[in-house]
Amino acid sequence: MADRVRVRGVTIHRPIIYGNTATVLTPAEKELVPEGHTHRWTVAVRGAASTPDSDIVGDADDLGYFIKRVTFKLHETYANPSRNVDKPPFEVSETGWGEFEIQIRINFVAESGEKAITLYHHLKLHPWTVTFPIPGAPFPPEPDIPSPENAAKLGPVHSWQYDEIVFADPFQSFLTLLTAHAPTPLPKSTKRPVPFHTSNPASLQETKRAGVPEFTSDMEKEEADRLEEARGKIIKEQEKWRVILIEREKELERLQKLVGS
Repeated sequence: MADRVRVRGVTIHRPIIYGNTATVLTPAEKELVPEGHTHRWTVAVRGAASTPDSDIVGDADDLGYFIKRVTFKLHETYANPSRNVDKPPFEVSETGWGEFEIQIRINFVAESGEKAITLYHHLKLHPWTVTFPIPGAPFPPEPDIPSPENAAKLGPVHSWQYDEIVFADPFQSFLTLLTAHAPTPLPKSTKRPVPFHTSNPASLQETKRAGVPEFTSDMEKEEADRLEEARGKIIKEQEKWRVILIEREKELERLQKLVGS
């Protein structure tokens, strides 16, 4: 049973991306889908690295060696909205007309001994835009949605998020499994567009470039830096409230003594 012993002090991670790609339906395709549907989309969980010259974002690695099942919870208006995918590719393709939040639950292989994790992705159908708040208005303006003809000319819409699944103190058997399947390294740079992310507004310009986006090691570092910055802010905020709590407890103790006397 040595394989079921956890390796203390060891942390290992696996990079993934999750998100969707959407395309405008052609007039001929619209004849074959429910009335009102305007787009075909695919939501997926994939490895972060892409195969050279591929038209799929993040298809270089097979994640089936450590992921047992991915469950995509779609909008309740879809038939069988909870979709289980038990082998790669971990993805669901559908047609529709509206954007909504998709819950993504990842279950790991039995030998991992790890609990499932849940992610959330907002299905993106329309081209990326940035809107600015109007002074005095309670809400920011709705982004302009291009006509189907113009949207089709712009090409597929990509919305992908980089993340790292971290396994701390893994079982020896699971650690052996992970180290036997090293992820494909991300390129330092790419000639392809850089995936847009709301935490990096400057990347919006990249969505106007033709081609399939690709994640790079520079983006990986930028994401790590953003996470570290956010962690620092949380720690600082926690410390602030800890000091306030101590002060309030001292004040409460002082008042209780006054009442008791």
